[in-house]
Amino acid sequence: AGGAAHSVIGSAPAMRHVFELVRRAAPTDANVLLLGESGVGKEVIARLLHAQSKRAAEVFMAVDLGAVSESLFESELFGHRKGAFTDAREERAGRFQAASAGTLFLDEIGNLPLLLQGKLLSALEQRAVTPLGSDRPIDVDVRLICATNKSLIEMCRAREFREDLLYRINTVEIRVPPLRERTEDIAALFDYFIDLYSRKYNLRPKRLSRSAQKRLEAYPWPGNVREL
Repeated sequence: AGGAAHSVIGSAPAMRHVFELVRRAAPTDANVLLLGESGVGKEVIARLLHAQSKRAAEVFMAVDLGAVSESLFESELFGHRKGAFTDAREERAGRFQAASAGTLFLDEIGNLPLLLQGKLLSALEQRAVTPLGSDRPIDVDVRLICATNKSLIEMCRAREFREDLLYRINTVEIRVPPLRERTEDIAALFDYFIDLYSRKYNLRPKRLSRSAQKRLEAYPWPGNVREL
């Protein structure tokens, strides 16, 4: 997993600090906040942290908070009991329970409404969740990794993000640089993706010419590695 992450993310000088922070933080249970533009590979870094942790043999659970509706947030993360609401036809464990003993990756945490931020903070502080329709908390043991492409500091100043939640989730903060700051990675990333899809579709691999490489390195890549 570590080798695959290096292949997809790259190894330019701008990434060396990232990998050093990963090496130091991974063996701990410290909460990690990944910052960076959309498409830089934050989930790849999250998976690398998990793969190098003591929880590597356990589950890695990723949740895109931007895709979870406000009405389903508690059910999705904390679970529910049968009959807790109209469509609750059976008991269901939430993501916190499902990830217990492993790593829980909350992507796009900057999209979480203030009311739900308080509920998340409570679960993190108590290390327990209470499923909808129940009055009995369930202990959970997760290593938390969060990611966002927003400035949570600015959101705190605008009272759009809870400062106490920010302190809770960013014991270790890692900024993943955009592709335009690590153009040395472009040729290696190109080769990786071409090899991957050539094998997938049984095509003859192509190689990047020097002139094409220069053009790719001059492009600003607003969509970062995902766009490449």
